[in-house]
Amino acid sequence: MHTIAAKAVAFGEALQPEFKDYAEQIVKNAKRLAEELQKRGFKLVTGGTSNHLILADIHSSFGIDGKEAEIAMDKIGLTLNANAIPDDPLPRFRPSGIRLGTPAVTTRGAKEDDMEKIAGWMRRSIDNRDNDKMLAELRKEVVEFCHTLRDI
Repeated sequence: MHTIAAKAVAFGEALQPEFKDYAEQIVKNAKRLAEELQKRGFKLVTGGTSNHLILADIHSSFGIDGKEAEIAMDKIGLTLNANAIPDDPLPRFRPSGIRLGTPAVTTRGAKEDDMEKIAGWMRRSIDNRDNDKMLAELRKEVVEFCHTLRDI
């Protein structure tokens, strides 16, 4: 019965007029994040996005696997996951890609201009993945940014 109740709540939220604005903002944020990532050397599997998700080929972009990128991002407080890409040459537990989306940051109130910061942190975390001191500094920046967003 708990799943029925959860679905009822979700459907109720989706019926609200502001839900359309929220869904549109998610897509705007994802498009902007995709653009900003590409400016920073990330090769996106689809060349961009038209929804809430982004799939980047980290192996061809930076010569590392997606798991290594996932670990670096996690150290600075950004959550995403390693993910296989089409015809992935790497093994499934160390895939070539990463997958990320924008619903969580949009829920917290992030807008398109914030995506530039996030893309910058992502690139800097990859570039400094073996530098724990720099990753700690980046984490401080991410935490400070999170404090500017609304709590959920």
